[in-house]
Amino acid sequence: MAFCNKCGANQADDARFCFQCGTPMGVAGAPAAYAPQPLEYTIQGDNLQVARVKLQPGQEIYAEAGKMVYKTPSVQWETKMSGNSIGEKIWGALKRKLSGESLFMTYFRANGLGEVGFAGSYPGRIQAFDLPPGKSVLVQRDGFLAAQPTVQLSIALVKKIGSGLFGGEGFILQKLTGPGVVFIHGGGDFIEFNLAPGEMLQVDTGCIVAFEDTVQYDIQFVGGIKTAIFGGEGLFLATLTGPGRAIVQSMTLSKLRRELAPSATGGGDERSALGAITGMFGSDD
Repeated sequence: MAFCNKCGANQADDARFCFQCGTPMGVAGAPAAYAPQPLEYTIQGDNLQVARVKLQPGQEIYAEAGKMVYKTPSVQWETKMSGNSIGEKIWGALKRKLSGESLFMTYFRANGLGEVGFAGSYPGRIQAFDLPPGKSVLVQRDGFLAAQPTVQLSIALVKKIGSGLFGGEGFILQKLTGPGVVFIHGGGDFIEFNLAPGEMLQVDTGCIVAFEDTVQYDIQFVGGIKTAIFGGEGLFLATLTGPGRAIVQSMTLSKLRRELAPSATGGGDERSALGAITGMFGSDD
């Protein structure tokens, strides 16, 4: 079986172009060479974690702008838009903006043995995925940290209107497709689930970090007016249905903001119906 070197989609052995992204496949009948160089890394820390990536000569990794903590002098960096043509660069930048990332990516390339470190923008944890060819993981909008250049970063649209409006993640998620290693970041601690086929998990909206593309994502009404108003968890819960792997975070950026500046949000849970009602009458303005 052949694979596209750009998007990782499965191809017929005699394919000349990728049916999904149109990338030339090379000589007809020859499988694509599709094995990224193994990446050596460690993740250190507890709730302020750093991904320490060791690069071999000529090895490269790209990251969201502003995520680098340190690098050795042998590692050269360049901020640029990804893509081969101007159209690809502009379209890629627009997709990244929609998915909560910056317009540019920073590429790190080692001229000799080198090391570069990456961290998130707020307290939390880092998770690495070693994706095989064609395998994808869906991530919250601002969750991408860094990845090997063979990993394709794109956007995935939530298919159901209710999930997009009330699911806490919006209509757009980040989609990362292998092969290669990718690092994601989320808040607080991580809880990992391996869902069996048909197994469902109900999650507080906004607490989903990542899930495999085999997992179905939807939203569900809390179920009672009293629970919705006084429960403090909002009107909806996100649902994840297996099979596949899912990761949930214990702290979201919005929760952290509310705790650091409670006066700015009325001093309560801004997502609860009761909090919204009391906030309307609690202002002195």
